[in-house]
Amino acid sequence: MSAARAALEAALGHRFERPEQLAVALTHRSFGEGENNEKLEFLGDAVLALAMSDLLMARFPEAREGDLSKMRASLVNAEVLARKTRELDLGRWLRLGKGEEKNGGREKPSILAAVYEALLGAIYLDAGYERARSVVELRDYKTELQELTQRLFRETPAYTLVEESGPDHEKRFVSEIAIGGRLFGRGVGRSKKTAEQAAAMQALAALARGHTENFG
Repeated sequence: MSAARAALEAALGHRFERPEQLAVALTHRSFGEGENNEKLEFLGDAVLALAMSDLLMARFPEAREGDLSKMRASLVNAEVLARKTRELDLGRWLRLGKGEEKNGGREKPSILAAVYEALLGAIYLDAGYERARSVVELRDYKTELQELTQRLFRETPAYTLVEESGPDHEKRFVSEIAIGGRLFGRGVGRSKKTAEQAAAMQALAALARGHTENFG
């Protein structure tokens, strides 16, 4: 096994039994030789949607369907997937055609998001759903946000419970998060903890886009 492949598999946390699947997942259609990753991207998109739905339901068991849909949408858009690809340094392994290479294809969000989905599709074919799900595994968003904001702003996020409603058996909490006095996110949950996790997740998405949102 090559050192390059070993490094990539270590970043993904998965060792391929069928490395040809990995090679296809990293091949953009512009490369022009053999198979490309479009069909794996199609498969990976479905795997990602299922895995993210599964993980969100486990993390936020009391959340309503509408809230779960909003959280999933914030986690599987092209910007977020491209960021995941950059964090894994997957762009360097892409096989691109000369024209796409000259046009900065290794940094294009659409291409980076597609390769992330293609890799999930490849992992699914190589080792099944549970293995692909583990690659998508959700993080502790509050902890991740605190580490990020202390590094970027030397600030600790401040959570404020702005709404509590409903009977005891069906409570609804709304939490807002501010960093340095600026509003960065709002989360809804059936407990304070899940509302804060949802707010932290939204704040991370806002930071990834490089700006705050109007959550009013």
